[in-house]
Amino acid sequence: MHQDKRNLFPVTCQNLATLVALSCLLPLSVLSVVIGTTYGLFRGFRGTKAGQRGLTVMLSGGKMTKALQLARLFHLDGYRVVLCETHKYRFSGHRFSSAVDAFYTLPAATNDSYAERLAEIATKESADFYVPVCSPTSSIFDSLARSVMPEHCKVIHPDPSILKELDDKFAFAQLCEKNNLRTPKSYRITDPRDVLQFDFAKHQRPFILKSIRYDAVRRLDLTLLPCETPAKTASFVEKLPISRENPWVLQEFIQGEEYCTHSTIREGTVCLHCCCESSPFQVNYQHVGQPEITDWISKLAAVTGVTGQLSFDFIRASDDGEFYAIECNPRTHSAITTFHDHAGVANAYLGSDIDGPPIEPLASSKPTHWTFHELWRLVNHLGSPNRLLTSLKGLLRGKDAIFDWRDPLPFLFVHHLQIPTLLLRDLREQRGWKRIDFNIGKLVQAGGD
Repeated sequence: MHQDKRNLFPVTCQNLATLVALSCLLPLSVLSVVIGTTYGLFRGFRGTKAGQRGLTVMLSGGKMTKALQLARLFHLDGYRVVLCETHKYRFSGHRFSSAVDAFYTLPAATNDSYAERLAEIATKESADFYVPVCSPTSSIFDSLARSVMPEHCKVIHPDPSILKELDDKFAFAQLCEKNNLRTPKSYRITDPRDVLQFDFAKHQRPFILKSIRYDAVRRLDLTLLPCETPAKTASFVEKLPISRENPWVLQEFIQGEEYCTHSTIREGTVCLHCCCESSPFQVNYQHVGQPEITDWISKLAAVTGVTGQLSFDFIRASDDGEFYAIECNPRTHSAITTFHDHAGVANAYLGSDIDGPPIEPLASSKPTHWTFHELWRLVNHLGSPNRLLTSLKGLLRGKDAIFDWRDPLPFLFVHHLQIPTLLLRDLREQRGWKRIDFNIGKLVQAGGD
């Protein structure tokens, strides 16, 4: 069946207009690379320690900024870095980083050969460590791949049983309740009728519905329940793909200050931790110390004995002042970019000494952002001088998470190869997209990865 040409027109215009806009910014990117390359002639990215350890780290998630950040930090600490990404994102701009010694493509994580391919690369490159920088889809498959990885390769990722418990929003809430760790009230929903029959009157706070399975688009829908009328509640709920095979969670909605965290945990000990103020779509990161959150995570780590990278969403309730853990995502958080100038990251991930308090971003560290996101924000604030000035100040006082004067090529190729190839692909497929996420290096699409 052919698509209606009237429906194709907006998608075509969206892609073409974005390609033109990126082309207009190309001279700025090229100039940055020229200056950075000149700077590199006098102070190159390859420090005196680069490659001296004789150890190799393999990273997945090569399209994402957080993988680039870890590659740079491991490289500067003397490790050889092998970067991997699925074939769809083979034009990742990060493959051109001087911190990356080798780049490989992978089949989709759901492909039966995914784990086998990881093991093949680890064997070929004699990888000593595998640090998955997971997408929500690949997280469980990276965990299952532990069993086929070569013996000499240590995997920094939770085993399947604990990963499933942490990644399932309802199972996570039960785990926390069992260990007296504060979380919102949560109920597993397998049928829209479960919501319609729920007694909201018994609870002081409203509720929201969240898909247990990752949903790139609906995860931002914070519709409060119940709606104004039972009919409106029914209309909203019945449109959602809730079923026994695709369960959701009905979670108490708590108003307050939002925080996101990243913790690298080894054998139940938190070795690295950062905490940032957050929002539903967060692309600005600055560490803010919250000892209560750090203690909460340390208690959960000790109870589970987990090894891996865990990201948590917290909220400090405006009504009682307490911190609540909203959910856990057992994978790397983009807030890891706040460690961009910290020399201790590689040791926290891979070193033999895991005793002592976790390292945190330096007090002098600049907050991180993505320049092309900030430019779009400036355009949207042209009609509001105060908001425009605030955005401009934020842009000037922070650091672009991708750009580094000593390693400028990723900045050029993410914005003018990686993203344009995805736009050209969508121009052909006509799927459309909600937004571009330069941080994750992809187009946010319904049913996407």
